[in-house]
Amino acid sequence: MTNSVAKASAAGKRERLATAAADVFYRQGVEKTTIADIARAAEVPVGNVYYYFKTKDQLVQAAIGAHERNLHEILSALEQFDTPAERLRALVRGWVDQREMAAQFGCPSGSLATELDKRDDGLEQELAQVMRRLVDWIQAQFAAMGRADARELAVALFAAYQGISLLTNTFRDPAMMAAEGDRLERWIEALAA
Repeated sequence: MTNSVAKASAAGKRERLATAAADVFYRQGVEKTTIADIARAAEVPVGNVYYYFKTKDQLVQAAIGAHERNLHEILSALEQFDTPAERLRALVRGWVDQREMAAQFGCPSGSLATELDKRDDGLEQELAQVMRRLVDWIQAQFAAMGRADARELAVALFAAYQGISLLTNTFRDPAMMAAEGDRLERWIEALAA
């Protein structure tokens, strides 16, 4: 195997472990998850995990990176829509499409943020940067709609999503998120008019 092929393979396995860590942390929580759980989800021998990540905290950091990559992919896909209002409504529809998962586990980033906030290692700030990027993107959409109160609207939209994710999870009721998604889409449309 050439050096460049080996590096690409290592990068692929590292990313696969990071993605698996994000998923397992979402479903089980950080504290309940073992490195063996992540290895199993990534289909990697447990011993190989330690080649890439020496500690569970490094896996948490890698999971935050996976959240960031996922957000980048989502925002790139949303850019295909012509208007800021269409992009925002598509964002809301994407959230609603994940309502079954939200009913079981809550919001992937919000759940992780809640767990990391209970720790004292600074990782919560890394995740906050990822979440801030989404709020900034939402703000840019409202600003492009000509709204002087774009930041307030961005925070309100993101807070509505976080709140409905919590309630959907608490009550195990995906219909709650669907109803709130409909309301948010109407709200966005009214703001765009």
